[in-house]
Amino acid sequence: MKLCITGGGTGGHLMIAQALVEAAVKQAHEVIFIGSTNGQDRKYFEQRSAFSHVYFLETTGVVNQKGLGKLKALWRVFRAFLKSRKILKNHKIQATYSVGGFSAAPASFASISKRIPLFIHEQNAIEGRLNSLLKPFASNFICAYDKNSPIKGYPVKEIFYKNARVRTSLENIVFLGGSNGAKAINDLALSLAIELKKRNINIIHQAGEKDFDRIKKEYEELGVEVELYGFTKELASLIQKADLAVSRAGASTLWEATANGLPAFYIPYPYAAGDHQYYNARFIVDNNLGWCERESEDLRTKLLYILDEPLEQKSKKLIEYSNSDVADKMIKDVQESIK
Repeated sequence: MKLCITGGGTGGHLMIAQALVEAAVKQAHEVIFIGSTNGQDRKYFEQRSAFSHVYFLETTGVVNQKGLGKLKALWRVFRAFLKSRKILKNHKIQATYSVGGFSAAPASFASISKRIPLFIHEQNAIEGRLNSLLKPFASNFICAYDKNSPIKGYPVKEIFYKNARVRTSLENIVFLGGSNGAKAINDLALSLAIELKKRNINIIHQAGEKDFDRIKKEYEELGVEVELYGFTKELASLIQKADLAVSRAGASTLWEATANGLPAFYIPYPYAAGDHQYYNARFIVDNNLGWCERESEDLRTKLLYILDEPLEQKSKKLIEYSNSDVADKMIKDVQESIK
């Protein structure tokens, strides 16, 4: 089978693309990627990729633009749509999988126009606008939060399952603010650094590239040694090492932690479209798998409470809840559908 995976913009979408290409290549399929010159697409796939070919087209988001900016964004999408049609034809693509994000628009519409079966994965509890628009044209629509989804669970890289372990004590805590950093999480980590040191809990902290220098200086002034990162592609090793996470509630990180058995305190990004991060986290809380608090609440008091909570039961439930073969099932579903 010759498959196109499209989408991206943010790491959450791109991690799904990575999980899918790994599963497809393992099943001996040829896979290309169509993404954007904007966002993080190039950072993920321009080098060291399992894709046979990668294409980065000039597109930007449309929804967040106003006036003339929206028209320019639509024009870029249209030009990328025409280029995508040629790419799909040249590679004789038999199916396209959209993982969402603005990068997905050109190749998704191109696939529909060429009657190439389109499959969609929605990563969040609240559907994105593009996915909602494309859903009626999709051969299948997969979402971990949708009880009617034909495939349950969320595709994450195999390493998160392989390294899964039950957490029985709190020795290492990881603060994950994402590649751009999260000031609320960064400041929370700093406010508890001395207390964590007193409790002999090691701090692992991804502060984001923009806030890295400030956070590094603050830790030095506090006299607390930490394992500090701006941006890292080694998220799997950080999650595996940690016994508790403090994180935004982007779907990819949330399900990677779930697959690894890592209990987490989620602090949703308050400005996410449709407040989807909050609903992602509520899904975990409602299933008694973790904790969640709004950024505007007393995060320090909540985290101090969590530090004294037992981890083992939640960690076991997380591992039981996750499904290690979701990506394989998604690829097999495509193959069966196009026979």
